[in-house]
Amino acid sequence: MATSPASAMRSLDRAFDVLGVLEDTRQPLRLSEVARRADLHVATAQRILNMLIERGYAAKEDTGYVAGPAAVATAHAFLVSNRLSQVALPVLQELAATTSLTASLFVRVALSRVLIARVQGRNPLRYQLPIGEKLPLHLGAGKALAAWLPDGEQRTLIDAATPFTLVSGRQVTADDLTADLQQVRENGYALSVSERVLNVTAVSAPIRHGDQLLGALSVTGPSDEPTTDNHARLISEVRQAADAIAARCP
Repeated sequence: MATSPASAMRSLDRAFDVLGVLEDTRQPLRLSEVARRADLHVATAQRILNMLIERGYAAKEDTGYVAGPAAVATAHAFLVSNRLSQVALPVLQELAATTSLTASLFVRVALSRVLIARVQGRNPLRYQLPIGEKLPLHLGAGKALAAWLPDGEQRTLIDAATPFTLVSGRQVTADDLTADLQQVRENGYALSVSERVLNVTAVSAPIRHGDQLLGALSVTGPSDEPTTDNHARLISEVRQAADAIAARCP
């Protein structure tokens, strides 16, 4: 019997759900855990994993399943062909040089953000953040993307993320996050201090081309580097750099 279009799309959705589970984990997962996180029957998860393994998008280790090497090839294809990262690189280099902070470029993927370019400043961060790292939209530079989400998607994000606790210990409710995102949209930038990583400050701004949100630009450093007195200058430089990237995009 031929597979109906609806059934084929459902199978594709399930395959992407499993692939997303593997992308988000930092350690091998047992079959039962993959099925639980993807909300699938174990037998269905096994069939999908077998297909992903055959295509190289998943791999099986002694302790469980992990993402496969084909994902690296897909990421490389994006990085070498993506216009945004190409035009942004010289701007990131200049921003890192003038601020001495780490300059980063993020794009939105569903309700997350992904790092696609980064240039270290003279005062590098104490932690490494590799290209391709997936981070939350409701923290740090993610709010420069989340603030411009359509109302329905923003509401979904707020409902899924809240309540949560910042690394500083501050509790954030749905009302708090709603107000934060509204403020970011009104200001045109996001300023975060000890939200995702303790004693780290970030200033970020959206890269907008007309009505299209292309990504977010951010500078990040230890909280004792961009002092409160320097925040206004950093905000101005980051917003100007974001506008420069947008202007260079076709």
